[in-house]
Amino acid sequence: MTQLVSITKFLAHAIRVSPATGFTRPFHVSLKNMVIAVGNKLPSVDLFEDTPANKINLAEYAAGKKIVIFAVPGAFTPGCSKTHLPGYIQKAPELKTKGFHDVFCIGVNDPFVMAAWGKEQGASGKVRMLADPTGAFTDALELSIELPVLGGKRSKRYSMVVEDGVVKELNVEPDNTGLSCSLADRLHS
Repeated sequence: MTQLVSITKFLAHAIRVSPATGFTRPFHVSLKNMVIAVGNKLPSVDLFEDTPANKINLAEYAAGKKIVIFAVPGAFTPGCSKTHLPGYIQKAPELKTKGFHDVFCIGVNDPFVMAAWGKEQGASGKVRMLADPTGAFTDALELSIELPVLGGKRSKRYSMVVEDGVVKELNVEPDNTGLSCSLADRLHS
């Protein structure tokens, strides 16, 4: 009987129900696969700025700094291009005066697309455009979403404030792609 109770407890911790689908799926506790939350450290995953040769690891970069990270479902998409990214570009000078070292935009796109989108939007010197081409960073946060109309795996729309590598504020859009809580003017920190 004791063995059966131990197995039941193990299974209760090893599986969880996905709120999106209602299906169960394995739950792995590690820095490579976690549901990011306030108080968690950023996962150590390489992202790319401008080219595949220019790697940036936000977990390492954020050491001793206060940064803003926001993610978009896709570069050049209407909501991202008309509202989300422009809001952070406009607010970047104010964020710098509040002690933020950098503002990063992450998209599950290749680095050339993110660089071109940033150039088209006038992000240079205001918002740093980072590519997560395979979705590895997004998956490590467990903030990926399947959007077949945009090509498959993408990022949920979110924003976060990170201090010294630790998440201090996290705003994930309730419907994963909308434009409400993750906008630049909604940051509390």
